[in-house]
Amino acid sequence: MKDGIRIDGRKPDELRPIKIEAGVLYRADGSCYLEWGGNKIMAAVYGPREAMPRHIQDPTKAIVNARYNMVPFSVEDRKRPGPDRRSVEISKVTSEALEGVIFTELFPRATIDVCIEVLDAEAGTRCAGITAAAVALADAGIPMRDLPVACAAGKVDGTVVLDLTSDEDKEGDADLPIAIAPRTEEILLMQMDGHMTPAEFDEAVELAIKGCREVSKLQREALMNKYKTFEVE
Repeated sequence: MKDGIRIDGRKPDELRPIKIEAGVLYRADGSCYLEWGGNKIMAAVYGPREAMPRHIQDPTKAIVNARYNMVPFSVEDRKRPGPDRRSVEISKVTSEALEGVIFTELFPRATIDVCIEVLDAEAGTRCAGITAAAVALADAGIPMRDLPVACAAGKVDGTVVLDLTSDEDKEGDADLPIAIAPRTEEILLMQMDGHMTPAEFDEAVELAIKGCREVSKLQREALMNKYKTFEVE
């Protein structure tokens, strides 16, 4: 960072460019395509449908089953196909974050499957995945008390910054991804890798929530763009 400007030309509190499109897959119940910096994410939702096999059914609520996967060509060094320890961990925390806003009690014995495919990765894929999954859930008509959104802050060269690039993530001091329910700003997910002082941590949380508010507007615009009607003159 030089004179308060980051290596990609952004200020410390600026997001990377973001593009969100809802309803891109014909066969899914709901879907979303998202570009966030160098990330390209496809999310698809199937359900609610009967949970199979039956022994996994919960008679009181639906099971939210998120599956996060990075395709082999998504990173510079080709990734081995199939789940690894990181993707299993991200799948678990994503499921928990989404379950925190879905009215699962409306769909006993059912499952809601959320598939998140990372087509191109450039730091912040778990936040991008949750953000895309939320739009896909809304596109599928899944009832939620809020539209969850995620964003990360971190520490680079002693400065707290928003939305780290891949180089900042690798060379920085800390990374703090957060997911929230925007209306109440209830935190649905918080993880940290690295070290920050208590004051830096508070600043990073505030900055990440600020980023979530900005991304939340783009989520809603994407859904409105799909469903808006045009006046026939």
